[in-house]
Amino acid sequence: MQTGSRIDNIQEFTQICREHRLKITPQRIAIYRELLNSDTHPAADTIYQILKKEYTNISFDTVNRTLLTFAKIGIVEVVETFGGAKRFDPNVTNHHHIHCSQCGKILDFYSRAYDKLAVPDGVYEQFQVVSKRVILKGICKDCRQ
Repeated sequence: MQTGSRIDNIQEFTQICREHRLKITPQRIAIYRELLNSDTHPAADTIYQILKKEYTNISFDTVNRTLLTFAKIGIVEVVETFGGAKRFDPNVTNHHHIHCSQCGKILDFYSRAYDKLAVPDGVYEQFQVVSKRVILKGICKDCRQ
């Protein structure tokens, strides 16, 4: 896998876990699979509520720590939230987000123009920029109706 790409299959996922010396457990696979199957950028609790039906011994802490570990090794990203619970995104390709301020929905979008936005010079004095993402906030079509 190349950095900055999305892992869409479990074989590649298990290979990356092994490279980072992570055990391949049914729970880890289930957590990643559930994240892949979601387009809502779910929080750890959302994934936990789904998985506890099948894995009755799984804990919220296990789900949360696993997602944070996945973020640490670069196969998911923690999505910016505005005061809410951390949410997770398996799409680590260059993209942007739009948040619904009413229901909390987060959608991905792609824009070459936004990709090319320049970082203000003053920022480089304080930070080494490793990525950039534009975040729009609005009200989704469902909430407007």
